[in-house]
Amino acid sequence: MAATRTSHSDCHGGCDRRVDHGRHAHEPQRRCLTNARPLRRPRHAGERVFRQHLHPQPHVARRRSASPRAILAVSAHWITHGWFATGDRRPRTIHDFYGFPPALYELEYPAPGSPELAVRVQEMAAGLDVGLSSDWGLDHGTWIVLRHMYPDADIPVVQLSIDWDRPPRRHYDTGLALAALRDEGVLVMGSGNLVHNVRAVDFSGIDAPPYHWALEFDRWVEQALVTRDHEALIGYRSLGRLVEMAHPTPDHYYPLLYVLGTQSEGEDLSFLFTGFQYASASMRCVHFS
Repeated sequence: MAATRTSHSDCHGGCDRRVDHGRHAHEPQRRCLTNARPLRRPRHAGERVFRQHLHPQPHVARRRSASPRAILAVSAHWITHGWFATGDRRPRTIHDFYGFPPALYELEYPAPGSPELAVRVQEMAAGLDVGLSSDWGLDHGTWIVLRHMYPDADIPVVQLSIDWDRPPRRHYDTGLALAALRDEGVLVMGSGNLVHNVRAVDFSGIDAPPYHWALEFDRWVEQALVTRDHEALIGYRSLGRLVEMAHPTPDHYYPLLYVLGTQSEGEDLSFLFTGFQYASASMRCVHFS
């Protein structure tokens, strides 16, 4: 999910993240499924996905937007109590996953940070009391996507955390508050999955046919996006059992709401990629421009 007068909903790779970080209390780790291999699965599938991250994909680079002045990323892998923005001039590359070939841990995404953009986020979202963090960096939800989009790592990147204690509408409203960043040349990017249920992973292979409930939720999101039904997307929990299957926890859905809040009237909508991995992860990428 992302935005500059361009915006797209990006999928990402890696595994395992801490629920909390910074001055807030730490909580247990959770597992996640993304397009780097999950913790258990057939070897050949893992090697295939691993190679995708080891070498930037030309087709992704061709489809990216013109280079923005800076990037504000909302990743499903930085969940906090309260909102925080990374304020480092040189954010570190976080390898928040385990069980992968050593070469993946050697990858770095040395993009500069932008303390100025972090302060601008604080100013624009003054009612949220956004704190500055110096103990995070760029987690895999951010750098694995950007490594394909902007492999030169020469665009400043700031990450904004997701406040775990807030309801869906507050996440959407945060996007609204930050929408003007797009007019300032900032790409607003959300990184998650539109369907994300790691407990239902089909370990038979990366191309396992998606479950009927996964397809149903993915198509529901698609239709709501096409008709610009923001209220439905904010109130997605009304779908009941379907949501319980598609998103047992909301962390991979919330990035969409931030990007959705930045959408302007009359913008074009496109889906840069559609498809599933391991039957229970939608990799649909949404682009507003």
